[in-house]
Amino acid sequence: MPTDSSPQRFPELAPYAEGLLDVGDGNHVYWSVAGNPEGRPALVVHGGPGSGSSPGARRVFDPARYRIVQFDQRGCGRSTPHASDPATDMSVNTTAHLVADMERLREHLGIDRWLLHGGSWGSTLILAYAEAHPERVDAIVIAAVTTTRRSETAWLYEGVGRFFPEAHERFRAGADHAGDLLAAYAARMDHPDRAVRERAAADWCAWEDAVLSPEGQGTPYTDRVDDTRLGFVRICSHYFAHGAFLEEGALIRDAHRLAGIPGVLIHGRLDMGGPLTTAWELARAWPDAELHVVENAGHLGGDETLRLVLKALERLAEG
Repeated sequence: MPTDSSPQRFPELAPYAEGLLDVGDGNHVYWSVAGNPEGRPALVVHGGPGSGSSPGARRVFDPARYRIVQFDQRGCGRSTPHASDPATDMSVNTTAHLVADMERLREHLGIDRWLLHGGSWGSTLILAYAEAHPERVDAIVIAAVTTTRRSETAWLYEGVGRFFPEAHERFRAGADHAGDLLAAYAARMDHPDRAVRERAAADWCAWEDAVLSPEGQGTPYTDRVDDTRLGFVRICSHYFAHGAFLEEGALIRDAHRLAGIPGVLIHGRLDMGGPLTTAWELARAWPDAELHVVENAGHLGGDETLRLVLKALERLAEG
């Protein structure tokens, strides 16, 4: 059992059930369930968008107390078709589609209400789902809060460049210094020539890693390879070029719909990619949320972030 003095995750855990769910539009979404079949249902919502689910993500849950559900969002991981294939239709990969997929998965698994956990892009999707289906959500735990407003992506792909001018110049050059960098990268990721897509994906990931470089946790974006990287960047650029298919500011504006749902928000004060202001604004608009600011953490978190996630999930395990 993790303790306050040693924020250790729970042991590795294999799923006891998994499958592909037909969600329409020619898409099949991969899902898995681990832990206690009679435990509290919890859905892990991965980031990216397009990162895919990770076995390690379920290790923050006590497997004796939680029924841990994971899924790969459309176009990534083990879901089909994969976004790395330029023939894959991205017009049916939007936030509304993903919210509908989550609801279809809940019904497929016979779950009445569930806890939602995730971070970064995962927090955007969690909020979109919870505001659309508040009666199906009984708690939320988010680390690294984003709502993917255009103002947030403008900061990540333009504004923060003032701190990394060399890397940002290379990122801009990768899109021929286009006025709309996100649209330019999205167009490159739709190009029929794989070499064009690979170059754009490499430039995109190099920029993402530059923003995270002060955190000293390696190069998690560049570490993605081959079709995994291509699919990831195609999905990211598609969503961000379209403002996540959300009305600007809607998730914070409509946070009142989360009234009665306990929320734990955890955010690093030194998050260069997603400044604290978004978490602060969300906490002020969501009456039942508590915000924990981790003084020395960035976007990827660290020991204190993990400790707070574990404590929140421990406290919420009994519902």
